Amino acid sequence: MATQAAPLVEVEQLVKYFPVSKNYFDLRVVKAVNRISLSIREGETYGLVGESGCGKSTTGRLILRLIEPTAGEVRFQGKNVLKLANEELRKVRQDMQIVFQDPFSALNPRIRVGSAIKETMDIFEIGPPNDRKARTYDILDKVGLQKDHYDRYPHEFSGGQRQRVVLARALAVGPKFVVCDEPVSALDVSTQSQIINLLEKLQRDLKLTYLFIAHNLSVVRHISDRIGVMYLGHLMEEAATDNLFARPLHPYTQALLSAIPHPNPRHKRKRVVLSGDVPSPLNPPTGCVFHTRCPIAVGACRDTVPVLHQVAPGHNVACHKVHEWNI
Repeated sequence: MATQAAPLVEVEQLVKYFPVSKNYFDLRVVKAVNRISLSIREGETYGLVGESGCGKSTTGRLILRLIEPTAGEVRFQGKNVLKLANEELRKVRQDMQIVFQDPFSALNPRIRVGSAIKETMDIFEIGPPNDRKARTYDILDKVGLQKDHYDRYPHEFSGGQRQRVVLARALAVGPKFVVCDEPVSALDVSTQSQIINLLEKLQRDLKLTYLFIAHNLSVVRHISDRIGVMYLGHLMEEAATDNLFARPLHPYTQALLSAIPHPNPRHKRKRVVLSGDVPSPLNPPTGCVFHTRCPIAVGACRDTVPVLHQVAPGHNVACHKVHEWNI
């Protein structure tokens, strides 16, 4: 696990609203990300979890500035990424890469995988041009592929191999920070474990920092140093992995963790079942967005948005009842 280190990535009050119509008179927006603040330390893996549609992937894309935020700040090594332009932004993009969920759609089916990897080095002018093919061979070897895979097309690979190709393309420019956007969710279980082990090995060898986005809590527990739990665009709880699983404090986190299957069929676990459905991000509840499903909601939850409050060293919770808990 990563040791305490300075923040590599810092996110402050990040907001992203998507308009539902181009009509000037239709002012409705989808509130995908709503005032998210977090920091990712150098050398660690920060897991971001939550139900589908909670804003996890949007947060990852906002951090990389693949989409422009509505408001907020994203700092990488102290620089505000959102204020950079042209050459400065290009240099930062070399240090911040992404591995997408679907490796097949992330690759051009008409381009051989070796050329796709080498192309990233051409764009960022990595090393002498004559050495880039040899460097591509080296990257393929690092991710567990063979030299003769260089001239194959994406459709000639299995799902796990394609994800290795996407990972190789991200690593070809020598990044410091990689957003892993549900990189194993489209793979079978045995292949998932291989990719997770590969990510951990590459992190050690290349001194990488990860934002690992997923909905599989067992996978996130295995790879992450710290975990943030999102619900409907808000960060509800944040803690070191062992602390979060040992003592989840927010009712939503408790419900998520109680749904994890246990390998021992005789193990009895108290299941926390939430009532109702996830509200629409087009019209989220006022106050705490979780109050419509929360078993401990009080009057203040309907009117006031709770702030992320530290209840123990490194353990933050957004809940109005935080002061009543005996931590």
